[in-house]
Amino acid sequence: MEIYEKVSTNLNFVEREKQTRKFWEDNGVFEKSIELREGGENYTFFDGPPTANGKPHIGHVLTRVIKDMVPRYHTMKGRRVLRKAGWDTHGLPVELEVEKKLGIDGKDQIEAYGLEPFIGHCKESVWTYKGMWEDFSGTVGFWADMDHPYVTYTNDFIESEWWALKKIWDKGLLYKGFKIVPYCPRCGTPLSSHEVAQGYKAVKERSAVVRFKCVDEDAYFLAWTTTPWTLPSNVALCVNPTDTYCKVKAADGYVYYMAKALLDSVLGGI
Repeated sequence: MEIYEKVSTNLNFVEREKQTRKFWEDNGVFEKSIELREGGENYTFFDGPPTANGKPHIGHVLTRVIKDMVPRYHTMKGRRVLRKAGWDTHGLPVELEVEKKLGIDGKDQIEAYGLEPFIGHCKESVWTYKGMWEDFSGTVGFWADMDHPYVTYTNDFIESEWWALKKIWDKGLLYKGFKIVPYCPRCGTPLSSHEVAQGYKAVKERSAVVRFKCVDEDAYFLAWTTTPWTLPSNVALCVNPTDTYCKVKAADGYVYYMAKALLDSVLGGI
């Protein structure tokens, strides 16, 4: 006696996924997974929302699927898991897209164009691929309330952020600190590591060789750097214990400590 039906070796997996998705939608399975647990233990899962002015790609498939596994697991454990979809509508990607569309470049030109109309274009741009994102999320089986999403540019959301920040301040959990971050002079703003990674290109640039004054004598250490913007925060110099260093007086009249192997290449032009 066979308990299970024999699985065909000619399955069309794409078609079966479509059938499963249709079954979920026709029968409101996601909604029922919440309704049937009314009054039960709640489980909260915060998901960073996507920006809909860019197309979803294979990386989003991975994150969508992995993030869906967590609330789905807790739902199967009997917990009530509200999963509210959201849209990230702030940030440089949106602004850059609108700048390209309007043919303007940089903060000064944005201000000359007008902040209000520019913001209006940004609010339109963030919905460019909304339908594609919703279809994509359904295709990979991502369960979320897409009909009542939170949108980060709405006043309700912004005010809730201010409220949370005020609560953190009241508890004494905010402090002022300093750190070195990538900065875009064109945009006039710090950049995230993700934004920096999107903008790499090969360029030729002059090296910076900097003099560091010795404390107890009229001499300098010479140091080479490819990141001169970090110089204001330098508190120490590193030397190689296996290299040979020389104390030399250059043609410019300064006395330097520097690696012997670099004497000709660095001081040859002085």
